[in-house]
Amino acid sequence: MIAIKNEGKLVSVSVIGEFTLADYKDFEQQVNYSIEFQGGVNLLLDLRDMVRYTLDVAWEEIRYSHEHKYDFRKIAIITSDEWMVWLAWLNRLFVDAEIHVFDDPGLAMDWLQAEEA
Repeated sequence: MIAIKNEGKLVSVSVIGEFTLADYKDFEQQVNYSIEFQGGVNLLLDLRDMVRYTLDVAWEEIRYSHEHKYDFRKIAIITSDEWMVWLAWLNRLFVDAEIHVFDDPGLAMDWLQAEEA
């Protein structure tokens, strides 16, 4: 399950439990809307409550990231899971965005908003 919030150029996503392909499609739709009307977007991914994700989500994420390589400015990922940190590092190959991993949501938000100040 996911919760998505659009605020101007910021798209915030919280994943709770299992991250499914249907959830990812909802995410894509929201991000595409923001890209269309806002241009490049910042992304806040809160994965602290994610239990697992399906293999088709991983494949779709690679495809989508490659297709939208230049549409993201900053991506902040909130997690303490070392596997997700490794995946964030790997994702740098597919998008032309700054990607940082945080343990603290406040620090993640501060970093995302720093360019707007």
